[in-house]
Amino acid sequence: MASSSPPASPSGNRQLLPVSDGQSSLSNVVYELSQQVQAAMENMLKMITEIDESSSGIIEEIEKCKYSALERKRKRVTKHLKIKTSSFCQGALDHITSQYDFNKC
Repeated sequence: MASSSPPASPSGNRQLLPVSDGQSSLSNVVYELSQQVQAAMENMLKMITEIDESSSGIIEEIEKCKYSALERKRKRVTKHLKIKTSSFCQGALDHITSQYDFNKC
């Protein structure tokens, strides 16, 4: 009875035997499917790369906006502190001048 595996060549590699039409059709389907899967994976990799590049730009924009918002807040706080300081100083000057009689000088 003949063995189902192909005979080994002297180098140890198997020799290719002709395949039946059924096996050939199945091999073609598997090959086509593997090509489609590979193309789909390459497209997904491209999309992932594009998304990554876009997200980098978005993250940069978010950082710029965050910095801008913090800068505006700093300016508002600084302005508020200037007004409070000015008001306090004016009150202190008013208090001092009300306590001092300039006519005695």
